[in-house]
Amino acid sequence: MTDVPTPDALERAVDSYLQHLAVERGLAANTLGAYRRDLTRYAHYLRAQGHHTPLGVGPRDVTGFAQALGDGADGASALAPRSAARTVVAVRGLHKFWALEGITAEDVASDVHPPRAGQRLPKALPLADVEAILGAPDTETAAGLRDRALLEFLYATGARVSEAVGLDVDDLHLEAEDDLPAVVRLFGKGSKERVVPLGSYAVKALGEYLVRARPGLVAQGKGTPALFLNQRGGRLSRQSSWLIIKAAAERAGIAAAVSPHTLRHSFATHLIEGGADVRVVQELLGHASVTTTQVYTLVTVDTLREVFLTSHPRAR
Repeated sequence: MTDVPTPDALERAVDSYLQHLAVERGLAANTLGAYRRDLTRYAHYLRAQGHHTPLGVGPRDVTGFAQALGDGADGASALAPRSAARTVVAVRGLHKFWALEGITAEDVASDVHPPRAGQRLPKALPLADVEAILGAPDTETAAGLRDRALLEFLYATGARVSEAVGLDVDDLHLEAEDDLPAVVRLFGKGSKERVVPLGSYAVKALGEYLVRARPGLVAQGKGTPALFLNQRGGRLSRQSSWLIIKAAAERAGIAAAVSPHTLRHSFATHLIEGGADVRVVQELLGHASVTTTQVYTLVTVDTLREVFLTSHPRAR
């Protein structure tokens, strides 16, 4: 009979935290598996430092581990900044649990913060590329009229694709009133409602779709209040919307990768470049925090820097 190694105090203390996450906090299996991988790596690192029990582990050990994650100095493969940050969060939770349970006298990781992940800028298209995409659908067909209306709507409002396909016809108000523009009610994350104006191009495309295409499409199904319909008369799906956007980009000859969020990013970036206040853009996008919206100002700064370097006679 093969002897099974007895877990050391460090391993038992880690397992206690994982059990807490599973039972008390009810984490999903995939999330729990990620915690287990991260904390197993941390336990290996601590053993290499001579620790086989939570006692004696100090802030310097936690800091050393956080630094080792980025360069693989702990003997494992180096992690990208976002993955390293996630691992440090797991370690902070572990030490907080140990302190609360009395396993250790204090939380030695409380002042150790995750490394900042590199900020990824949204990928916005130049206006000419956006216009090429908007003009790509064949408006001689019902599907083409729908596609153009969807594309114009996404760029005019900055709506998420999920928000667009979730719309009903009654959410549209295409008739301008008292010199105010047409508007649409959008329902964002957490069903938070916002009202967004519609420009003349979107109003025209939506009007043509509602008159010339939607009646024929809705007749193919059982009747639905959905605004954007598929060929069977049902509500258009997010996946189908993505294919529509991709097909339009290919037809327009756009070489850059185009995703469902591309028109949303382009909407926000073009507004900022046109002088719109970031808080107005925040409201239009439905961002809970202006910090999320401010990433678009970074795109504009990069554009300004590029123009300056290439245009100013004494820039270089």
